[in-house]
Amino acid sequence: MPMSFAVGLAVALISALAAKVGADESKPVAVTATNAVSPAATAPAKTKPAEPKKLTGAELYSIHCNRCHPERYPTERTAAQWKTIMLHMQVRAGIPGKQSKLILQYLQENSGR
Repeated sequence: MPMSFAVGLAVALISALAAKVGADESKPVAVTATNAVSPAATAPAKTKPAEPKKLTGAELYSIHCNRCHPERYPTERTAAQWKTIMLHMQVRAGIPGKQSKLILQYLQENSGR
């Protein structure tokens, strides 16, 4: 039995006994399976880690493109111009391919031309 578990178990048992005894210390208290702390009760619960939120093209655009210069409106360029710009900026800014595609899709859908 690891030392930290044994110490934790001892502290839990003493606390449980003290709560049972209360102010009257003259009464003996027997430790039974019902008032002892089980190892399962002290073990941390295993939870499934939350999946990371999938960012939209607009969110990725704001994150990546604001790092070096002011953000441009999607309507300032045509869909073809955004494609050329994104090819250049993907390399220059080190934007991952999947994120670059989402950003380009956002810009082209909102280009208005």
